[in-house]
Amino acid sequence: MTLAISEPTTTAVVLLIFGVLIAFSVLFTRALDRLGVPVVLLFLLLGMMGGSEGLGGLSFENYEVAYRLGTIALVLILFDGGLNTAHTSILRSLAPASTLATIGVFGTAGIVAVFARLFGLSWPEALLIGAIVSSTDAAAVFSVLRGGSLRVREPARSTIEVESCINDPMAIILTVSVVEYLRVGGGFSPWAIVEVPLQLLIGGVVGAAIGFASRWLLNRITLSTTGLFPVATLGVAFLAYGLSTIAHGSGFLGVFAAASVLGNGPLPYKSGLTRVHDAVAWFAQVSMFLMLGLLAFPSRLVDVAGVGMTLGLVLAFVARPVAAMLCVIPFGWKRADVIFTAWTGIRGAVPIVLATIPILAEIPGAERVFDIVFFIVVVSAIVPGASIVPLSRRLKMLDDSPAPPSATLEIHSRKRMDGEIHVYRVTPDVAVCGASLSEIVFPEHASVVLIVRGDEPLAARGVTRLREGDYVYVLCRHEDEPRIGLLFGAEAEL
Repeated sequence: MTLAISEPTTTAVVLLIFGVLIAFSVLFTRALDRLGVPVVLLFLLLGMMGGSEGLGGLSFENYEVAYRLGTIALVLILFDGGLNTAHTSILRSLAPASTLATIGVFGTAGIVAVFARLFGLSWPEALLIGAIVSSTDAAAVFSVLRGGSLRVREPARSTIEVESCINDPMAIILTVSVVEYLRVGGGFSPWAIVEVPLQLLIGGVVGAAIGFASRWLLNRITLSTTGLFPVATLGVAFLAYGLSTIAHGSGFLGVFAAASVLGNGPLPYKSGLTRVHDAVAWFAQVSMFLMLGLLAFPSRLVDVAGVGMTLGLVLAFVARPVAAMLCVIPFGWKRADVIFTAWTGIRGAVPIVLATIPILAEIPGAERVFDIVFFIVVVSAIVPGASIVPLSRRLKMLDDSPAPPSATLEIHSRKRMDGEIHVYRVTPDVAVCGASLSEIVFPEHASVVLIVRGDEPLAARGVTRLREGDYVYVLCRHEDEPRIGLLFGAEAEL
């Protein structure tokens, strides 16, 4: 994008167009949520409309800048995903997700490459396309499974999410290996087979170590304002990516590991931090997909529409389902979980970012590969995305657990306090169901501070009687949690 700093009017026009694109994207997200289509796909299409061949007329063809900014955006998105992923989900899904992230990615790449060759592409183009589109995308997956109205049951949900966070190293290694092979010639190194698990191990260890060190430090310092805590955690995200990458590990997995350690432990201003990072992640998604949309030229896409659409359908109906099923069937899952996991292989910005690598390496025909990949991503996102909602209902994959409360309560503090708010849902089998607050014997430093009944928040009074389905917010010290648990049962999942 060419911007003259001395011309404020040009800058104002660019910002105006960018603001309009963002506003339209946000306004249409609810409609796409109901359909199950990744909302980030809309950002991509609006970016095309704002490009040099669209209504906006913004000229942008800097693939190096797109690669750098795309990497930063993915770091922010993965950090937010790690903050909001429970350790129980990670441990539950680690084995199947790791299998999908390695063997599944390799199998998907191979199947797509074979079909691409059958459809008339050269072997270099076929191998590049197979490697580039082999991994699922965390931003697209999170926007469907977390940003929409879906509440998919376990183990499929956590496996799909964790897979999308850890499968990038395999796709990157495959893409770089093919690029190096085409650029300098020679055979593929068997070291690549060892390199993938080694990168995952190094990235996970380095990221977890940074997470523990950061959590220890944040709990022992006092900052002048709560606004500095998100700044500190953003620094943790970039530090985790940088150190993990320098150590020859997976930077993306390092970010996810650091964030999951932070999110699953005590932190000051924790609820505020998660809100800020959620907003930052959404802004990163919007900006990244709009930027990548600007890189697409509709006039060039027309020439590859046929092969792009065909390979997109192959990826959605053949490559991903076959590779994924072979990976998860050995784990003894139910048939519905296998089918849903195999089908939900949504592609997004990662393949488009990877498609810039051959262009930066000046591989012949790389721009055509980029255009085909762009088309594949759009098709493979629409086909699985639009069918996820009806498929989840048909397979009875929707989680029947209660919806989270419509109101929340939190404490803002610049340092860790000796007491936290815990949320419990009243069920018929807990001791407090049907009792009034005055009849419940609480520990000395514990008290109910809010009750949410349906869509209505209620003041916690002694005469208030707890009913089934109520969400109760209890302030208590850490040592009193076991006793509160005897009264209210397990904490509610929000």
